[in-house]
Amino acid sequence: MLTKNDEKINGFLFVAVLPFLLFAMSYYGFESSYVRLKTMEKAPDFMFSSVYAYRVIPNYLSVHATEVVTLIVNNYLPFLKNFLLKQGTLFYHSIFLINSFFFVLSSIVLHSLFKLSHTGVLLHLNIRRMIHLLAVFFIVIVQYVPTNCDSIAIFFYLSGALLTLKYFQKRRTIDFILLCAVVFISTLARETSCLNISFFAAMCIDFEKLKKKDFTFIKELIFLVVAFIIPYAGLRMMIHQDVSFVEGIYFLDNFSSPFNISGLLFGTLSLYFSYLLCNDEGKILIRKYLFFAIPYLVMIAMVGLFWEVRLFIPLILTGFIFTSYQFKNTISV
Repeated sequence: MLTKNDEKINGFLFVAVLPFLLFAMSYYGFESSYVRLKTMEKAPDFMFSSVYAYRVIPNYLSVHATEVVTLIVNNYLPFLKNFLLKQGTLFYHSIFLINSFFFVLSSIVLHSLFKLSHTGVLLHLNIRRMIHLLAVFFIVIVQYVPTNCDSIAIFFYLSGALLTLKYFQKRRTIDFILLCAVVFISTLARETSCLNISFFAAMCIDFEKLKKKDFTFIKELIFLVVAFIIPYAGLRMMIHQDVSFVEGIYFLDNFSSPFNISGLLFGTLSLYFSYLLCNDEGKILIRKYLFFAIPYLVMIAMVGLFWEVRLFIPLILTGFIFTSYQFKNTISV
């Protein structure tokens, strides 16, 4: 009984408390001059008058979380106000609370992902925890570019990956319906939801079967594409912007700036590291995933900045998921 309680306590400390403390260190222990959210009193106008306006869930949460935090601090915790303002504006603290909440949820989902096994044999607990710790550290270290949408997007992406693996194992309709719902809702937070389609395609589509005109899972893939397109197109029809669909074209900057090149190398080497940890089956899955993720990779090169390595995080986490999921001949706990 005591051993089981110790395991539950250690699991809680490892999955929830440690990630939260790491996240707090990134927001309050390391100063970033890249994005000046720390000095902003409220959600900046560009969130509602640019391409960021399409990220309605994080924008909505940012505004209302700031209102709630301001109300609580002014009316119930006035003695803490001066201390809090020394560490950043109430808007910044609100962003931290939102992101840390979804970050801890992401850690919990990662824990569930690393407990899944296609072969029926689990990785040793210590190995799973090491992979989990690596995944958490990768998420934390990219927070030198704090935003109001990345943690939310990561949570939805990992939830979609978990539902995909469950559907792949048990073929339960409810898992697929939930996956479609996750893709739909996630698109209201960030466009990286399209990578859930790439993940599903990598897991479920066999190129050899396609050559033999076996189109199993194509119907499901179409449903996922529709679940992405409806909110994506709908937002752009409902929210009219005077600017283009993208913030800018940065292709030349990405390959001419030493900072952007170093970001590209970081993302590439990180994914290659997880690729090396996989067995042959896992390596095939990563290659298939990258093939189906080509549109996303092209968009990063065109309209993103490689220096913002947070854009590579879904790819890196996918590598760790395949690393854990596809191992064979390992010791069960």
